[in-house]
Amino acid sequence: MDLKDIRVAVLRIEGTNCEEESFLAFKRLGADPEMVHLKQLTGDSSHPRKLKDYHALMFPGGFSAGDYVRAGAIFSARIKSSLGRDLVRFVEDGYPVLGICNGFQILVELGLLPGLSGTMTGRAEAVLATNDSNRFECRPTILKHVKRGNRVFTEKMGYGELFTIPSAHAEGKFVLPEDREKEMLEEMVKNDQIVFQYVKPDGTKAEYPFNPNGSILNIAGITNPAGNVMGMMPHPERAFYRSTSPNWTRHPLPLEDFGDGWYIFSSLLNYVSRRF
Repeated sequence: MDLKDIRVAVLRIEGTNCEEESFLAFKRLGADPEMVHLKQLTGDSSHPRKLKDYHALMFPGGFSAGDYVRAGAIFSARIKSSLGRDLVRFVEDGYPVLGICNGFQILVELGLLPGLSGTMTGRAEAVLATNDSNRFECRPTILKHVKRGNRVFTEKMGYGELFTIPSAHAEGKFVLPEDREKEMLEEMVKNDQIVFQYVKPDGTKAEYPFNPNGSILNIAGITNPAGNVMGMMPHPERAFYRSTSPNWTRHPLPLEDFGDGWYIFSSLLNYVSRRF
């Protein structure tokens, strides 16, 4: 499939943000993205859309529905009640779903991640809890790419490579149920579901502030067992060009060069173009 024929739905409701940057990331790579309101997929709009008309789905960042109840809880509840079956079919057909920041929170609330008990579990298996600092953290974060295979979103990233992608969240601490934490974490590692870990600039184990939230095992991003659903807390759309990097003045490269976030969007599109 040609890039220009790849249709990407960037899903939004009240309170989402960075959908414009996400839309532009796909657009600048030659795809055909569209910002789609949830009501368009549920038939409550004069401009209806169908999920099956797209080749990829993205949940952007923000504070959907004000993050009331829990971050992403209301957005996910609305999806489950109206689009649950369509979304399960979309994922099981192999189409990629990407969730960034609030999008990661939504995917966890939906039960799509970590997805250890099925495609979309009836209840959340994990949670993205309040940061250990008990405050909103906005800072550059250094990520180590640790996924070995089935790299739908990271095929252009080498194993063990470091990438600088900014984080901005108040609830980003990945937590598993205390009574099943060890068992579930071992299964995720066995399934090769951990994609990114927060690290220090030298690539060693991170503590605060290099891990901005206290996430178990320094987890910054994970996939489902099949590998075609990924959630991550840092914002790759904010690092699409090198000029947005905090250290861009130290490297004599053209400012229009792609930044570290480019790899994720480009990898996703490459996967779609090969498979569909």
